[in-house]
Amino acid sequence: MNQMNGNTTFRHQNVALLGIAEVEAPVVVTSDELDAELGDVLTKLGLPTGLFQRVAGVESRRQWDSPDGFIKGSAEAGRLALEQAGIEREQIGLMINGSVSRASMEPSVAVSVHNELGLGTHAMNFDITNACLGFVNGMTMAATLIDSGQTDYAMVVAAEETSRLRENTVRHLHREGITRAEYLEEFASLTLGSGAVGAVLGRADAHPEGHRIKGGVTRAATWNHDLCVGGWDGMYTDSKALMDNGVALVMDAWTEAAQDGWNWDDMTSYVTHQVSSSHTSALVKALDLPMNRVPVSYPTLGNVGPAALPITLARQAETLQKGDSVLTIGVGSGLNAALTEIEW
Repeated sequence: MNQMNGNTTFRHQNVALLGIAEVEAPVVVTSDELDAELGDVLTKLGLPTGLFQRVAGVESRRQWDSPDGFIKGSAEAGRLALEQAGIEREQIGLMINGSVSRASMEPSVAVSVHNELGLGTHAMNFDITNACLGFVNGMTMAATLIDSGQTDYAMVVAAEETSRLRENTVRHLHREGITRAEYLEEFASLTLGSGAVGAVLGRADAHPEGHRIKGGVTRAATWNHDLCVGGWDGMYTDSKALMDNGVALVMDAWTEAAQDGWNWDDMTSYVTHQVSSSHTSALVKALDLPMNRVPVSYPTLGNVGPAALPITLARQAETLQKGDSVLTIGVGSGLNAALTEIEW
């Protein structure tokens, strides 16, 4: 890795994406249903219904049907990715979980998923938590360890469980004395959704059919660490500042990446983190991307945190052809950004 003025550049030598699969959470929660739950609050504050659709472009989001649904969903996504890759679970030497969601402070989520999958005792496992970049960072870490010869095959998973946050937020918004400004600070919490995704990576020289992970750049702007702060009791977001600073961060990373030899002006697909219609539109405009090459999943899934980008990639994979080029553009609260190129 080498450091420029602001970016860290990483180039992978022998890593391929062999499988990537999504598992949908089974329970659909529509924005109309949330409006009905918040009807008295909206009336009191003089706010209209339909804001989730008009402001964020989110028609619905999904939830698990049990508290441990996200663990089982994560493991199932891993199994499906193994099937796609044609790899046996005994061959996995590393498993990384990139979820924000967790049942408890200790132990890691990774150990539960590792156990659920029945991975071998030799398979190193741990969590990487970095807001909505956890899965993307996990792929970079896994690819680096494959390049180093530490392991031949790695799995990265992420699954989010947002029902508790949604229920607590709805309850909190019914408090006495709430203001419009306070409502809007918590608005983004109700655009979050649940889901799971898994990916398997391996050595490219052993899998010419795989999708070559070429590398990319990361960039940090951590002076923005207080723009989105949350826990299970609530999440408070300065949505406009988060969007403006996040887009600026990606633009800076993109510009310096070109100086380091990356050319992303004409990719087959640009797979971005899925926040909302306004965030996607702002990013598309800033980078002058063709909208028909930017797939979206937020209208029916909402923002699935670190699982959002790879879920969108998993859906896009169905239409990609050998030789196509993909740029993933991830942004996580804090703020951090990561852009990764994959040759299909």
